[in-house]
This record gives sequence, structure tokens and C-alpha cells, in this order.
Amino acid sequence: MDLEAVRTFAAVADTGRFQEAAAELSITQQAVSRRISVLEKNLGVRLFTRTPRGAELTIDGQALLPHARELLRVAERAVASVHAGRRPLRVDVIASRGAQAGMMRGFHGAHPEIELDVLMLFEIETAVAAIRSGAIDASFRAVTAPGRPLPEDIESARVLDEPLQLLTGPGHALAGARSVTLAQLAGHRIWMPGIVPGTEWGAYYDDLVAEFGLTIEATGPNFGSDALLDTIADTPALATFMGEHTRLIWPAGHGLRRIPVTDPTPVYPHSLIWRRDNPHPALIALRDYLGSTRPHQADGKTWKPAWTKDSDVPRT
Repeated sequence: MDLEAVRTFAAVADTGRFQEAAAELSITQQAVSRRISVLEKNLGVRLFTRTPRGAELTIDGQALLPHARELLRVAERAVASVHAGRRPLRVDVIASRGAQAGMMRGFHGAHPEIELDVLMLFEIETAVAAIRSGAIDASFRAVTAPGRPLPEDIESARVLDEPLQLLTGPGHALAGARSVTLAQLAGHRIWMPGIVPGTEWGAYYDDLVAEFGLTIEATGPNFGSDALLDTIADTPALATFMGEHTRLIWPAGHGLRRIPVTDPTPVYPHSLIWRRDNPHPALIALRDYLGSTRPHQADGKTWKPAWTKDSDVPRT
């Protein structure tokens, strides 16, 4: 059904005259008559009867009018849903307890008037495809893995270099250390069942292992953070890495230790990626927020993979 014809029908019904409807719609009276005629032909009924007082609705016209008004309201809501600034800003984060989710919580606190949809996609290819199609507005990623550059229409900006910490149970050999060096970790088993080959975080830890001779095991199913914490607490031979800004809660009896890693401090590079021509005003607000409230960066010497862009540095 032609939406403009429906709008014209409603205008004639409201004003009672073709001429007044034409003035309201800023079209000619002939155009109004033509639209009504086409609509009547398509529906197979007469909608108006011309009288000395103007145009009066027929019984069929009266039956159609409430549905026509609802159709116009639905059309208005559809337009408003994609109007710049009207729809929620859709942002992808890797995990609900990580630094990325924390940055989005901070943004929401600073801009409660901006409606957000926060979701979790898995692979970077899925996130990039969703950004390019308009399904989401932005994603937090480690930019990309080696040999897989971002498409030309995707832009990125580093928003945080997050220091890694060692998480151990109370019986681990390093549990009492105030800090540990990467050299001290050689020979210790670091268990990270969440590492998936082919992901950008998989590439990150592959480079960390190659650079410092670490032993990172990704064996066994990934039952989530609670199962990981239980295992680390109960297994003195195992430790794991976690980001400094990762928010995890465990039972007091676990006795887990979060130990800074130094000389150098491995940092995980979080970047925001988005489509260059995305006009959503809230995306600009998010980028400005991330640039102005960048969380604390690691002091001293740090390490990150060589494939991380040198030019893609944390924003100031």
C-alpha cells in the first residue's frame, strides 16, 4: 500500500476537503484527487462521497481510517528508530566482567541519557561484519591478528593498554610474591582454557609464549570464570593470567592472589573499532569519553605483540 496515498487519505478525512488536504500536504488538489483515486482502485472500494459540504467518508472509508492512522504511526516509529541519535548505540564487548564492559559502565554513568545495547560477539570477523552491515556501531578488540588487517572502511583507536596479572591459589609457589617477572614464570604452568586458536587474544598469548618461553595450557573445556577460579584455588601447580581491570568475585575460602607481572609488564591492547561513516552522535560521545577518561596505564617497561600497530596508540 502506498504510504503517501494513505497519508493523503487521512488528511482528506481530517479536513473534509480535497483543497484543504492539498494545502496541508503542500501538493496540488489534482495530486490529492489522483492519490485517492489510485488508492480506491487498489482497494476496490470508494472511500469518499463528494457533497456540497466537502468530502465525506463512506462506510468503507470509515472502516479504513483507524487502520490508516495506525499504519502512519508505525511508519513514524520506524523512521524514528533509525534516526540519528534516536536508536540505541550498539556496542560489542568480549566479556561482561572485563575491562571493556567496565569502560562501557563508566560511559553509561557519565551519559545516562544515551540508550545502550551492549552485546557479546565472539570472533573479530563476526564483529567486523556486524559493524560493516550496521548491525552494531562499535566493538572492543585487540585490533586484529597477524595477517588479517582491518578493512579500509573500519577505523580503530587504542583506548587502553591493560596490564596482565598472575592469579594463583594459596598453595602456589609464587603466592607470597608481591610481584613476579616474566622470567620467573618460565617453567610454571599457566592454565587458560578460554584461549581459542585463530582469535586475536589467541594470537596475543602465542606471541607471549614465543617471546618469553612460558607454558600456557588451554586444555579442557571452558566452563567459565567460576570453574576456572575453583580450579586455580584447589591446584597449587596451576596459575592463570587476568587483566588488571577484570572484575571477579570468589569465595573468601579460595585465598586467591592477584600478583602484578613486571620486567616487562605484558599489556593487552584494547581498541575500539567502528565504521568510518557511522553518523550516530552517541558514537562520537563514546570515543570522546574513552579518550578523556583513559584508565591508568602500566608504569615502566611494557610488552605487547609486534603486530600491534605502533600508530594505534592510546588516545589522550
